[in-house]
Amino acid sequence: MFLTLVFVLVPEFAEAQCAMCRAVLESEGSEAAAKGINNGIVYLMAVPYLLVAALFFFIYKKMKA
Repeated sequence: MFLTLVFVLVPEFAEAQCAMCRAVLESEGSEAAAKGINNGIVYLMAVPYLLVAALFFFIYKKMKA
């Protein structure tokens, strides 16, 4: 749990890339492209969490009413 919290709060450690993406980006040497890929992965990863949070929020509101 602590390690997950550290990865969420310190995104420099949580640069997630698949093996193919990492190989292509390392061979090109373009740091801007690597940062763009990492940002895209983080944005794609955030959407399901937001959807689940919204679902729980609506369930909470429904139960409270």
